[in-house]
Amino acid sequence: MIKNLLLLAFVCASVVSLGQNRMVTGKVTSADDGQGIPGANILVKGTNTGTTTNAEGDFSISVGSDAVLVISYIGYATQEITVGSQTSLSITLQIDVTALEEIVVIGYGEVQKKDATGAVTAISNKDFNKGVLMSPQDLLTGRLAGVSVISGSGAPGAGAQIRIRGGSSLTATNDPLIVIDGFPVDRTDPGGIANPLTTINPNDIETFTVLKDASATAIYGSRASNGVIIITTKKGKAGKVQWNYNGNMSVASPIKFVDVLDGDEYRALVNDLNADGTYGITPAALNLLGDANTNWQREIFRTSLSHDHNLSASGTLPIKSGFINDLPYRVSVGYTNQQGILKTTSMDRVSYNVNLTPTLLNGDLKVTLSAKGSHAVSNFGDEGAIGNAISFDPTQPVRDGNEIYGGYFSWLSNGIVNGNSNPVAMLEQTDNQGTNNRFIGNAQLEYKLPFLKDLKAVLNLGLDVSNTDGYNRAPLNAGFVHNTGTLTGRNNTYTGKNQSELLDFYLNYNKEVGIHKFDITAGYGWQHFYRTRDSRNENTLQVVDNPATPSENFLISFFGRLNYTLNGKYLVTATLRNDHTSTVAPDNRSGIFPSLALAWRIKDEGFLSGVSAI
Repeated sequence: MIKNLLLLAFVCASVVSLGQNRMVTGKVTSADDGQGIPGANILVKGTNTGTTTNAEGDFSISVGSDAVLVISYIGYATQEITVGSQTSLSITLQIDVTALEEIVVIGYGEVQKKDATGAVTAISNKDFNKGVLMSPQDLLTGRLAGVSVISGSGAPGAGAQIRIRGGSSLTATNDPLIVIDGFPVDRTDPGGIANPLTTINPNDIETFTVLKDASATAIYGSRASNGVIIITTKKGKAGKVQWNYNGNMSVASPIKFVDVLDGDEYRALVNDLNADGTYGITPAALNLLGDANTNWQREIFRTSLSHDHNLSASGTLPIKSGFINDLPYRVSVGYTNQQGILKTTSMDRVSYNVNLTPTLLNGDLKVTLSAKGSHAVSNFGDEGAIGNAISFDPTQPVRDGNEIYGGYFSWLSNGIVNGNSNPVAMLEQTDNQGTNNRFIGNAQLEYKLPFLKDLKAVLNLGLDVSNTDGYNRAPLNAGFVHNTGTLTGRNNTYTGKNQSELLDFYLNYNKEVGIHKFDITAGYGWQHFYRTRDSRNENTLQVVDNPATPSENFLISFFGRLNYTLNGKYLVTATLRNDHTSTVAPDNRSGIFPSLALAWRIKDEGFLSGVSAI
C-alpha cells in the first residue's frame, strides 16, 4: 500500500512539474532600425537549454514560469528577461554602448561609431564564422542584423545571395557594392569560377563594415542602392615578427534524400497497374524493367573532405632613416581544397596577401600598399544529374557493359538515346574545369598638408585583373551529349578577362572649434571597366567560333560629405555625389545622389542622465 502511495505521489509530482513548463514565443528586434535580428541567442539562465531566432527574429522555447531568458547578439547589449506568466515576448536589443567609441570605416574615411548618423554595422574577425570557408560572405552568415546571406547551389566556391534590406540598382542587380581596402571591386563573372569573391581568402579579412541606409551609402552614388559592404584586410602590427598558422578540416555529406521508389517498389507498382489491363502496358514494355535496385541519389552524392591552411608573418621592419619611420608589414599565403558532396566537383585555391603600411616624412605621409591574389581551379559537375537521379528508373543498373556509351546504361530507341540520361554517366563522363587568376592591388597615400595640419589629401590608385580559361568536354561515347544517333562528343573552350582601374582623390578637413566639430570631405573618382570573353564550341559535326566580345565603360564621379557635431549631441550629415556613367544612354548618363541625416544623442542630455533604459 505504501509503495503504491509513493508511486502515485511521484507521478503527481511529475505531472505538476511538466505542467509548469510551457511554450513561450517571441521576437527579437534591433533598437537601431526595428528589424528582426536573425541568429540571436536565447538561453535559459543557469542551464544549457537554448535556441536561436530565425531569419525574421522569431523564436519559441519551452520554459518554466520562474525561468530567466538571456538574449545576446554580437554588437548589442545582452538582456535578461524574467518570463513569469508571459507567453509572448517582444524584446528589443540596444546597441552596445561600450562599442560606440570604436572607429568604423565608412566611404572615403572613418568615424567614431557614436558619430555615425547612418545605419552602419561593423563586425571584426573575432566574431566571424569558423571552419573551411571559401568566400568572404561565408563569414557573415547569420552574424549581422538586416543582412541576409542565402547559399546558392552548394557547389564548392558557389556564390551566395547577399541582401541588405532588399532594393534595386541601376546595374540590374540586387547585390550590394563590395569595397575591399578602398577599392570597389568588379563582381561580374568572367566565367570559369562559381563566384568571383572566392578569389579573396577569408582568413586575410580583419573587419566587415555594412552601410545600410541612404545616409551611409549616398557617398557611393548609383552603385550603392542595395547597400555597401566594406572589407578591410589585416595589416602589420608593431613589434617583432609573429608567425601564425591555422588549419581547418571539415567533412560534409547529404543530410536527406528525396523519397522515391526503390527498384522492388517500382516493379511492384508497374505490375499492380498492369493487373487489370487498364493502362495497356504491353509485354514488351514490361520486359524493359530491370532487376536492379539502384539508389541513384546515393550513386551521385558522396561524403566529402575539405581542408584549409593559412600561414602569415606580421611585424615591423626597423628602418633607421629620416625619410621613413619603420615598415609595418603582413604577408600571408593560404591553400584551400574543398570537395563538393556532388561527385566530381571540387575547388582548389592558392592565395596570397601582402600589406605594407609605412609612414614617411615624420609621420605626415601615410602609405598603404596592398596586393592580394589567387589561383583557383574549379571542377564543375553537371547539376542536371541531380534531377535525373530523382526520376531515373531504379530497376536499371549504373553500368550494363554496353561500350557504345562507355559501359553506362542508357535508354535506347532504334539505337538512339532517348529519355533521361544516366546521372552517373553525366558526372563521370563530363570534364568541366575552369581556372581563374586574379590580382587586386592598390596604393593609398594620405598626406597631411604642412600649411594646414587639419587638412589632408588622399590619393588611391588601384588595379583589379581577373583572367579565366576553361573547358567543358565529354567523350565521343557520352550518350547524354547527343540524341540523333550520331556520336559527337563535346569540346567547348573559353577564355575571359575582367579588368578595372581606379583613381580616387579627395581632401578631408577635420577640425574642432569649441563645441563645434567639422569633418568635411570632397573629392573626385574615376574607374574604368574592361571585360572580354572568347569561346569555341567543337564536336565531330561542326566547329563554332564565338570571337571575343569586349565591353568597356567608365564611371566618373564628384562627391562631398559634411559631418557636423554640435556640443557632442546634435549631429548633421549631408552627402552629395554626382555620377557620370557610360553604361546608360547619353541623355541619362549623369545622376545626382543627395542625402541628409539628423541625429540627436538624447542619452547625453542632462535630464536623462539618470535613465538607465536609454
